[in-house]
Amino acid sequence: MAVVPDSAFFQLDRIATKANYTNYAHIIIDPDLNSLHNDNRWKPLLEKIKENKEKAEANLNKPLVAMLDSIYIEDQTYRKQLDGIKKKYGWDSKEMKDHWKIINEKDSINLVKVKSILDKYGWLGADVVGGQGNSTLFLVIQHSDQATQETYLPMMREAVKNGKAQGSSLALLEDRVALGQGKRQIYGSQIGRDPETQISYVLPLEDPDNVDKRRAEVGLGPLSEYLNRWQIKWDVEQYKMDLPKLEEKTKRK
Repeated sequence: MAVVPDSAFFQLDRIATKANYTNYAHIIIDPDLNSLHNDNRWKPLLEKIKENKEKAEANLNKPLVAMLDSIYIEDQTYRKQLDGIKKKYGWDSKEMKDHWKIINEKDSINLVKVKSILDKYGWLGADVVGGQGNSTLFLVIQHSDQATQETYLPMMREAVKNGKAQGSSLALLEDRVALGQGKRQIYGSQIGRDPETQISYVLPLEDPDNVDKRRAEVGLGPLSEYLNRWQIKWDVEQYKMDLPKLEEKTKRK
């Protein structure tokens, strides 16, 4: 992003060779690295990461890993393009709406595949499908409809208890389901946007005073740090005063 390819490749090579970086599916769709794709050093870097991935996944269920890799790319590629479309055309533009249609189509196809995996095998851990494959199961359910989220939430809760899913991921699903049921979220992970002011805000949150304690228990960082990506300043006292108004706004949607 700084347009210093020598430095970028130096750091990426260190990550690949010293830290044995394995997330091949992510690095090929990361838009921050697009400027490096035509460099002669890009393909050798990818080959090294692919080699790392193959070694790390030697004892995994390779057909399922491959399927989930493909699903991950479908799930994330178009979402990573949202920020660029927003900056170029605006959040409420025709281009953005058309892009969301594509995302929704991809999501529906991915959901059929993931439901078939979950219904047959249960919630598979990283020991079977790798860390990214395990995360992909969550991503697809997280991006599904309310009824589907409610159906698989108990399965994911059990998976977390058994060490087969991340508590931090479960927290995000818990928040989505709670809000979908007209309740307050627990961990503050879900953000709304006022269509008139274009200002982002934390959707209705239970017990705001202790949210950071709850977040820490599931492996999430402080809410104030999380909100920086939306340029939201976390003021718990102000939030508590605004909460009735936020709940009313949410009900009207």
